[in-house]
Amino acid sequence: MEPDVAACIEACNRAHGIALGMAMNHCLEAGGDHVAPKHFRLMADCAAICATTADFMLRSSEFHAASCRLCADVCDACADSCQALDGMADCVAACRDCAAHCRRMAA
Repeated sequence: MEPDVAACIEACNRAHGIALGMAMNHCLEAGGDHVAPKHFRLMADCAAICATTADFMLRSSEFHAASCRLCADVCDACADSCQALDGMADCVAACRDCAAHCRRMAA
């Protein structure tokens, strides 16, 4: 496996775990804006597209570049949403990193 592909898969898996973990733990416990439907759905979308994109790359899917483009867009949106809330720095960093890796893979 090429190093760039492996790094992108790792970034996707990390963003998936952090987005899902923070949504199900930090956000649910914090309440308020952390569980606002738009934000909470976005975090779920982010976790799902990151997992799917990693799977596409692991399978060498012919659609991995398209999945990477969408993943980058969703990760950026999630990072923007999380940046507006307290205690979400880990999610912001993981999503921004994943978006950067995915954009390189999609190019």
